[in-house]
Amino acid sequence: MSTTPAPAGTPYDESKVVDSPSGWVNSHIKRYVATDGADGHEFQHGAHVLLLSVLGRKSGVWRRTALIYGRSGDAYVVVASKGGDPRHPTWYTNLVSHPEVHVQVKGEKFAALAHVARGDERARLWEVMAGIWPDYNDYQTKTDREIPIVVLEPVPVKG
Repeated sequence: MSTTPAPAGTPYDESKVVDSPSGWVNSHIKRYVATDGADGHEFQHGAHVLLLSVLGRKSGVWRRTALIYGRSGDAYVVVASKGGDPRHPTWYTNLVSHPEVHVQVKGEKFAALAHVARGDERARLWEVMAGIWPDYNDYQTKTDREIPIVVLEPVPVKG
C-alpha cells in the first residue's frame, strides 16, 4: 500500500470501489448494491441507509461503507460515530482529506461535496440524527472526542 497521498480528483470508477471489510457491513453493501437499495435501504427501527464512497488519503483507492442518514434540505447527513470508539472512523479521516465523495441512496447515485458541521449547525443536526438513531447519544458518552456530523451536498450535474 502506498504512503503517498492520493491526488484529489482521482477518477471515480464504481467497478474498482472496495467495500468495507467488516462482515455485516460488507454483506449489507453487497445486498444494497445488488438490489438498488430494495434490500438494505431500510434499516432497524425505521432508519435509512446510504452508501458512501470516499477516496483513501494514503491508498488512492475508493472505499465504500454503509451509513444511517438523515436529511437537511437537499443534503444528506451522516454521523462519524464508530460506536463511540476513541478514534474517528477511517472513512471520516479520508473524507476530511478528500471531501469529494460519491453517494448511493437506493438506486440514485451522485457525486457530493462533504463538510463537517460545526457550532449551531452541528447542534441542530445532532438532534436530527439522535432522533433517527438514539444510540448516537450513548456513543457520545463512551468517548472524549466530539463525534462529527458530516453534511453531504449533492453536486449539480453539468450539462
